[in-house]
Amino acid sequence: MANLHSVLPMKNRHSVLAPPAPGATGARTSAVRLEGVSKVYGNGRGAVTALDNISLTLPRSTFTAVMGPSGSGKSTFLHCAAGLDRPSSGSVWLGNTEISQLKPKARSIFRRDHIGFVFQAYNLLGALDVEQNVTLPLLLAGRRADKQYLTFVLESVGLGSHRKRKPSELSGGQQQRVAIARALVTHPDALFADEPTGALDSRSAKQVLELLRRTAAEFDQTIVMVTHDPVAASYADRVLFLADGKLVGHIDRPTPQQIAERMTHLGDW
Repeated sequence: MANLHSVLPMKNRHSVLAPPAPGATGARTSAVRLEGVSKVYGNGRGAVTALDNISLTLPRSTFTAVMGPSGSGKSTFLHCAAGLDRPSSGSVWLGNTEISQLKPKARSIFRRDHIGFVFQAYNLLGALDVEQNVTLPLLLAGRRADKQYLTFVLESVGLGSHRKRKPSELSGGQQQRVAIARALVTHPDALFADEPTGALDSRSAKQVLELLRRTAAEFDQTIVMVTHDPVAASYADRVLFLADGKLVGHIDRPTPQQIAERMTHLGDW
């Protein structure tokens, strides 16, 4: 397998090889930052508050899971944090860029260049092979793939020998790994995953979650995953809990049992 430091572009190498410089600001060391973010749907008496004054900072090179009961605001949180939706109030920062203030077209371009997405549905194009699916975001952006880095990414997700296969020739777990490779190939500042193992069997899910955990360190990658599964969440460095649109707690390096226990008491917060 290729060495990570030899294939990362120069702009990304400092964060892998050395700690932040003394006196570095929070904006430089954080990957995702929400400040007083609220999201309200509708108006007047029919208004629904999906997020209620959320403030948090997610450091670089970390794997964070977000959990909560149905209707807690998990999906809205992901959409606002990833720039897919704009909050009603508050600000969302990705690195040094306040994405919540970008106009729709500029926000779309920023997402394409700086944010990776992995969803429960793999969203692969059946007519394209693995390599073509992975490099599609670069093609759409008018950029050429770095062949050395592409090979490294494909080998890292276990698809080095499958690069010419079509999605129909792959298992569900392999297809999700193609989606992860596609999200990583643009060197995103953050990768957002929405129930990435929801359609997988337990063995494939374990492989995908181990891959996500490993990429947080080996790719200097920040990962934010929304999930309902305590086992999936236990792979994260930190689990955040939402209830009624509010951030109501977290657990670091939890076990599935600890997560399940906390989930049963979210209604008591």
